[in-house]
Amino acid sequence: MPLEFIKPGTLVRFLNYRKFAYLFSGTLFTISIISFFFGINFGIDFLGGTELHIKFNKPVRIHKLRKTVESLKLGDVVIQRFGEMGSNAYLVRVEKTSSKLKGGVSDVIKGALAKRFGEGSFKIIREETIGPKVGSELRKKGIEAIIFALIGILIYIAFRFEFSFAVGAVLALVHDVTITAGTMNLMHREFTLDTIAALLTIVGYSLNDTIVVFDRIRENMRKLKEKSKNLSEIMDISISETLSRTVLTSFTTLLVVLALLVLGGDIIRNFALALFIGIIIGTYSSIFVASPLVLAWENYTKKRTKKKARARA
Repeated sequence: MPLEFIKPGTLVRFLNYRKFAYLFSGTLFTISIISFFFGINFGIDFLGGTELHIKFNKPVRIHKLRKTVESLKLGDVVIQRFGEMGSNAYLVRVEKTSSKLKGGVSDVIKGALAKRFGEGSFKIIREETIGPKVGSELRKKGIEAIIFALIGILIYIAFRFEFSFAVGAVLALVHDVTITAGTMNLMHREFTLDTIAALLTIVGYSLNDTIVVFDRIRENMRKLKEKSKNLSEIMDISISETLSRTVLTSFTTLLVVLALLVLGGDIIRNFALALFIGIIIGTYSSIFVASPLVLAWENYTKKRTKKKARARA
């Protein structure tokens, strides 16, 4: 017997709650936008500079580590604990990619740390250098990738369904991406190429859920319009019919992402966290945001058409 989230034939009036959904989504969206004005924690991928992942054999005071690196005059310095609380691993990021001192930036930092904390007291797990021009270009390309994906989706859905469906889908995707990115920003997580990859994955995942609902709406529009069902009722019936599929698919996907988040290690944690947040927001928007936006657009165009007809008369 297949697992069902709700019993077949159950009708939930989701669109009756659309004003609450607008208020909830509008609040989250506004908070996310405001958070970006307070700064975005871009990673080395987008800012450029030199980054070292350092693991010490014994606990070290972060202020001593910072003072040691700052004394090298390598520009802005960012030092973060890497991993769980109590971990002796740190991310050390500096603005410069070259040094006036003898050797490269990473060599200069390693020499200063060896002198301050002792030779063999630490090991370099990873080091990375990206020029500021490359970082700026990567940031630009990442934003362009998301924008072009949304434009492509708008064209595809307008062709496959109707323009109103395309508007609803794209606005719902903008909602999902903005709130996910805003939540990551509020948590002071780094924005790297992995984050962009996660946001693009969320676009694809959320769109898949939305298209399943839209496909059922289109199918029911053919069947139920003859029974004098209006668009709002047809949408409620369609969302109710696809609810089990939407929720159960998201739940099983979340289990995999949760495993990545808990067991995947620090390198993949930002990617997994963005996916985790995005899948939850995307599932919610497929049910409470996308279809109500289509209905709002349809109602708006009908009112506009009636006004034009009255003006002509």
